[in-house]
Amino acid sequence: MGIINIHKILDEVRVLGCSDLHFTDRIAPVVRLNGNLRTMRTQYPEMDAEEIMEIARQMTNEKQQTSINNGKDTDFSFTTRSNYRHRVNVYFQKGKPAIAIRLLRNDIPTLDDLGLPSILAEFAMRPRGLVLVTGPTGSGKSTTLAGMIDHVNLNKSAHIITIEDPIEYVHEHKRCMVNQREIGADVDSFSLALRAALREDPDVILVGEMRDFETIQAAVTAAETGHLVMSTLHTTSAADTINRIIDVYPEHQQQQIRTQLANNLVGVISQTLIPKKDGSGRIAAMEILRVTDAVSAQIRDNKIHLIQSTIQTGKAEGMMCLDFELARMVRNNVIAEVDALEKCQDKQEFYRYLTQMGGTPGGGLR
Repeated sequence: MGIINIHKILDEVRVLGCSDLHFTDRIAPVVRLNGNLRTMRTQYPEMDAEEIMEIARQMTNEKQQTSINNGKDTDFSFTTRSNYRHRVNVYFQKGKPAIAIRLLRNDIPTLDDLGLPSILAEFAMRPRGLVLVTGPTGSGKSTTLAGMIDHVNLNKSAHIITIEDPIEYVHEHKRCMVNQREIGADVDSFSLALRAALREDPDVILVGEMRDFETIQAAVTAAETGHLVMSTLHTTSAADTINRIIDVYPEHQQQQIRTQLANNLVGVISQTLIPKKDGSGRIAAMEILRVTDAVSAQIRDNKIHLIQSTIQTGKAEGMMCLDFELARMVRNNVIAEVDALEKCQDKQEFYRYLTQMGGTPGGGLR
């Protein structure tokens, strides 16, 4: 049937509501819909390496094409003729090319659109400090951060700098001036861009991902010097997140970073996406840690194991416990118990909450 037209297939999978599109050797194109993978073998044939390279050529400029021809993993953003944006990664497996494409929304969803708790707006409006959104790949971290940046953009006059790989959501200048820098196109690395940002008079800095020691160090320094820094990590709970940051530092610096985090961390939002029971898409379930004086002391004194129980008892301060949220969604028939169990942190706690709410393990109400 000839070479696949990338503009046409991306438009088709967008109409279906898919989040990702994959091309890999010896299989028809594969999409992710509501978190599940399915092949498009009824519409499209199996792919071979040559066809996948041709699809890559339809999306790349000369510099990106050279990188791919040299066998390097290559990240870039791509806009179709219908003006929708995508995040693309071309990589190699068993010596053959493969492509992963994330479909992005053109509109920037507000925190209300996303149904996110009001404490996220409060975090976004802080004058300084470090706000972290964490979770596995594909859990909606970029979308949550885009909503928080948009909230700042609408509600105060500030200079926002985003550092992304690649740029996902394009922000217009509203009440804020927004400068978006792309790794590769505008600057070589996150850590270099962060160091440069301190000379660019920002109020808010979004760092797409804290990938390495240099980036983490630069982000903490930026928060310490009076900026609001928002970023992401691939951790699944607030306690994990704090431990991950501390563990990146050499042992002799770990007390120093504990003190820095105790003084500068504003909050940690850990999120995961779960299929809705009615099949209409996915919903975010969150754990939210707000750094109170008590939490600061726990971080400073290396008592991070106590943070989980602080979250469980911190509802009045806007904190959210993931297992409680999952139990609430099961009780309200929004998600299935089996899906909640897959994502919960502690099954006993989850069932304790569910029972308290009048639900019974295994479904139904008492």
